[in-house]
Formats: sequence, structure tokens, C-alpha cells
Amino acid sequence: MSNNVAVAGVGMIPFTKPGKSDPYDVMGAEAARRALADAGIGYDAVQQAFVGYVFGDSTSGQKALYHLGQTGIPIVNVNNNCSTGSSALFMARQAVAAGMVDVALALGFEQMTPGAIQQAYTDRPSPLESFEQVRDQVRGVPDTSVPNAATFFGGAGQQYVDDHGIDPSVFAHITVKSRKHAANNPYAVFRAPLSFEEVMASPHIYGPLTRFQCCPPTCGAAAAVVVSPEYARRHGLRSDVVIAGQSLVTDLPTTFEGDLKRLIGYDMAAKAAAAVYEESGIGPEDVRVVELHDCFTTNEFLTYEALGLTPEGTAEKFVLDGDNTYGGRVVTNPSGGLISKGHPLGATGLAQCAELVWQLRGEAGARQVDGVQAALQHNLGLGGACVVTMYQKAAG
Repeated sequence: MSNNVAVAGVGMIPFTKPGKSDPYDVMGAEAARRALADAGIGYDAVQQAFVGYVFGDSTSGQKALYHLGQTGIPIVNVNNNCSTGSSALFMARQAVAAGMVDVALALGFEQMTPGAIQQAYTDRPSPLESFEQVRDQVRGVPDTSVPNAATFFGGAGQQYVDDHGIDPSVFAHITVKSRKHAANNPYAVFRAPLSFEEVMASPHIYGPLTRFQCCPPTCGAAAAVVVSPEYARRHGLRSDVVIAGQSLVTDLPTTFEGDLKRLIGYDMAAKAAAAVYEESGIGPEDVRVVELHDCFTTNEFLTYEALGLTPEGTAEKFVLDGDNTYGGRVVTNPSGGLISKGHPLGATGLAQCAELVWQLRGEAGARQVDGVQAALQHNLGLGGACVVTMYQKAAG
């Protein structure tokens, strides 16, 4: 099934700070237009569409895509927290791989508000209730002034520090690296470099995290067109990048056993990655570029080990040796990642897809990683879901 799906087109718009963007439907329509133009087809060729967003009313996907036409196709709205964009791509890829359609569109967008993410509904149980109970048992009930997500990812980072005796300042190097990468990305919100000292001097948030180690709320949109190779051949479309493996994993019993790194998705990521490596026949040692879910520096750090980019317990050396950047073993987040590029929840997974497709095509400009034959993507949502995808340059 893996080589039955080609990524024929990708598109995204520059991410912006909340209040500076167009409305969600305008952003989404533009990203879809760019992906379709990149593929060289019109909206009338799309047979199914999967549209991801977290903060928006039902059928917002229709509102965005109706700008392109009302063709009567199935449009499915997707919400899987921060893994929403990749979940939409997962569904589009399945539709094509199963032979249900030849052309599917995955679109993700988010129109966010300033400040930390808040629970939308307070009159019903929170989907994160069980997660919060484990966190509180392990770390104690956090100060309510601390952003909720930061207590999870900051707590997991502190646990790693305590377990392995590392210097917690190591996490700040990830922000420095990400800003260097983002300087070459015209789609990123924060492109100005930051020094290690500036990252460490920014306001303390929780555990080892400072403000510049946390991703900002952002508005944006991105899209991908996936097609069967047969359709691409018949219509003269690009089929030089294929999805060689993909896995969506939800929480396991180990999530709730009191280990904070597992509470934030370590085991989901490890299981999804193992499935993708087996399906694609490509191991982590063969990957030169990765876009992974760096909502906080601590999560990027832990994900290095979850994906097998470096053995468990060695992520500190991996960072300090520069093996996570240009000239090292694997370039992580050449786009600048969520920390620098921004994190419009529904768009993030498809923005990662776009970056990796450009890398495999050799179209990433100053961000281009040499010799890319395979590219790995990791997109995580608490609550929970984790999508891992392997892209590969097609033979011939």
C-alpha cells in the first residue's frame, strides 16, 4: 500500500501572529489553491477532501473550500488536537491507497487568538482530565497562571533532567538552532536569531522551560494533494515524492502509568515510528531530514529518542554535538519548527508535509539539506494522537 500514494502538490501561506491574518476561510482557500496549482490540477479534479482545524465551528472546512467551488464532493472536518493536519493527511492518503479515489486533498488551517490555549468548554469533562490527574500525582497541582500545556511538557523535561542528571540549559540550544533555521524560511513568524543567553534570560515558564522555548499561537494554513501514481501518469502530474509509510497511534496503557514522558506521547511516537520504519523499509539511520513536533524544546529533545534518531539517554550529547542541524547527522526542523515558524494547530502537520516535499524535490532554497532521499515527519496531539510519516523520493 505504501507506494500507492504520491504527493503531487503542496502549498502553504506565511504564518502570522494572531490578529494579523485573514479569516480562516480565506487562509484555507489560499493554501488549497497553492497546493492545487503546485499539482497542476483544478479543484474539480479533487474527489474527496479532509479539512483539519481545532478552533472553529462545524463545517468550517466547507466554508473554506466553497471559495474554490461547490462540486458536491465529500468534505470531512477533522479535529485531533495538534496532530489535526497530519490526521487529515492520514485520511486522504488512506482514501487513495484503498482505491476509493484517485485524488484527495488534505487542508489544515487555524485562526488563533493571542495567549495560551484555553479549554473551550468548562461545563463538561475535559478530554485531558485523565492526563491532568497523572501529572498532578507526579508533579503536584500546578499554579493556574502557568499555561496548561507547559506543565505537561515542562514536567516531562524536568523528569528527564532528574533521571539523567543533565544540565537543564541544554534545551535552550534547541531554540537557538531553530531560530537559525527559520532565518531562511519566508513562511516563519520568528526569523530573527536568538543567542543562548537570550533564550535563558527570557521569562521562566515551568520546569526547565523559558518563554523562548515555547511555541507561539499562530494563524496560518497549509495543504497537500495526494494522488495515485496511475492518475499522475495519465495526467502528467508529479509523482516524484511518495508516502512510503504512515502510522497514526493513540494512547497506550503506559501513557497513564506515571512516567511524564509517556504521558506526553513518547510511546505513541515510538510505536508509530517503528511501524513506519517497517512499512517503508527505511530506518532512522537513512533519514537526513526530519520535521518533528517541537511545541516545546523539551518535546523536541525527547522525540529524538522516541524516533530512534539517537539512543535513549543520549539526546543531550546529540544536541551539544550539533547532530540535530546542518553538518550533523540529521537536520531537525529545517523550517524552524513550531517554536520559530509558529503553530497554527490545524495547519502544522501539513506545513511539515510541505517542507519535507520541498526538501525531497530540492526546492527548499537556503534551507536545502544535501542528499535527501527520505524524510521523516512527526506530529503529536495530547489527548491523544501521534502521526508519523515517511516520505521518499520515488525511483526513476
